[in-house]
Amino acid sequence: MAVKIFLDANVLLDYALRREFHDEAKEILELVINYQVDAFITSSVLHIVGYWTSKSYGNTKAKEMLLNLLTDITVIDIPHETALIALHSKINDIEDALQYYTAIHHRLDYFISRDKQLQKDGIPLLPVYSPLEFIEILR
Repeated sequence: MAVKIFLDANVLLDYALRREFHDEAKEILELVINYQVDAFITSSVLHIVGYWTSKSYGNTKAKEMLLNLLTDITVIDIPHETALIALHSKINDIEDALQYYTAIHHRLDYFISRDKQLQKDGIPLLPVYSPLEFIEILR
């Protein structure tokens, strides 16, 4: 059974917008494409990535990029009860809390994000690693 990871928006944006951490994000996506890990996002991550890629590349190119990503990445939903748990959690950033507890609900193995605060706020049930840290774990 493949390792199941949640990809935070910052990882996908690093890749799509060719930002400073592009190479690390690309390496994570290569693991997904090569079936070494199964990747998941929420519709919120899809919205965020869609918004910023359309700003950078226009709607047609953004849609093409998103469709390519969704070939290998699965969109998961947050149940009502999980949203309540997330909003009662110690994670102050609402978006992060919702993403993180959605990943827990779906029993994912790792949460991949460059968000340092989320790395601190995570719980042992779902470790949060930067792309580089996760790549090192798999080696």
